[in-house]
Amino acid sequence: MIEFKTKKRREKIISVLSARQKNLKLVLENIHDPHNVSAIFRTCDAVGIQYVNLLYNTNKFPKIGKKSSASAFKWVDRTKFVSVSECFRSLRNEGFKIYASSLKENSKNLYDLDLTGKIAIVLGNEHTGISEEVEQQSDLLFKIPMFGMVQSLNVSVAAAVILYETLRQRLAKGMYRKSEFSEDELKTLIDIWSDK
Repeated sequence: MIEFKTKKRREKIISVLSARQKNLKLVLENIHDPHNVSAIFRTCDAVGIQYVNLLYNTNKFPKIGKKSSASAFKWVDRTKFVSVSECFRSLRNEGFKIYASSLKENSKNLYDLDLTGKIAIVLGNEHTGISEEVEQQSDLLFKIPMFGMVQSLNVSVAAAVILYETLRQRLAKGMYRKSEFSEDELKTLIDIWSDK
């Protein structure tokens, strides 16, 4: 019985990792509410994001409980940064374009974007949005179209809307059917996950 469960778990790990989107990253800039961060990590896991950059230079990273993140936190790798330039340099060195969510007039409509390339999506703080530095250094600013009196969504809801549009586009291109990881990368990740 234990052997069956172990085999089944390994098959699940291989299936999940094979669909992970190596060429899609999320950057969280100073998001301080632990419930928002937990909800965002659950969405990241659900849409197949493996890597999240945590950019915290004005706020401390919140304490995340296992219960609120539904354990998604342990399946998504995180890298911490304390400056925008350091974070963006790292992304650009890996070949990522940087798209930041912003309510500015000149921001493009989310649904007009091609989200199937090598992109990093930046989400800003609950109250102030992205910083001026992020705004100036991003390749593109975009927003979710809204037609209500209140011109903003909760950041975890915005993350879900954005990431599921990304998933929709990538599914249509068949990007979840073939792993973006090399055989060696996949083997290493499978071994790491099997020990979690």
